[in-house]
Amino acid sequence: MTDPSISTSEPPHTAFDPANPGGPTQPGEHPSDPPAFDAVPDDAGAFAADGEHTGVSDLSAFDDEYEDAQVPSRDEVPDGKYQVRVHRVELSTSQAGDPMLKWDLVVISGQHAGRHIFKNAVITHKSLPFVKGDLHTLGVQLPRFSELPNHLDALLDQTLEVTKRTKGEYTNVYFNRRLEGLGAAGYDGLPSDEPAPF
Repeated sequence: MTDPSISTSEPPHTAFDPANPGGPTQPGEHPSDPPAFDAVPDDAGAFAADGEHTGVSDLSAFDDEYEDAQVPSRDEVPDGKYQVRVHRVELSTSQAGDPMLKWDLVVISGQHAGRHIFKNAVITHKSLPFVKGDLHTLGVQLPRFSELPNHLDALLDQTLEVTKRTKGEYTNVYFNRRLEGLGAAGYDGLPSDEPAPF
């Protein structure tokens, strides 16, 4: 017995169109299909009936640079010590439902300048001393931990030295020390008691 909801007839053969690998369709065949091009007025800055976009700035000035532009690496920075700036920090929730501080740190010197290092600090009774240590390293001392959400802005744009270590599939980022006199361009040349990471 054949299920009547399954069609057994072959669709008519059409030449393969690389611009439309799924084959020819008519707009509106599926509820998620966009309307036909001519359904949007040309003066709205959308696609015209022939598929060309109207009202677009001239991008030809970027042609030469585009050819030579290097795609940024999505790989993580290697283990080591880095000078970073706190780009973003937010209070979130872990998959297990525990509170968590999510850190986005930007490397500000060396060959990895501009790359990001991420740290998720899950807050539990066992990890609280480490979270408190990170906050103290950045000069934030709270009379009560529940006041942390009111002090997150004080953590932004601070510069510090971190150590990134990977063991197996786990990565830890340790806040070593706060760096004074360090801007977005890197260390200001003051003597350091530790060698640079590069």
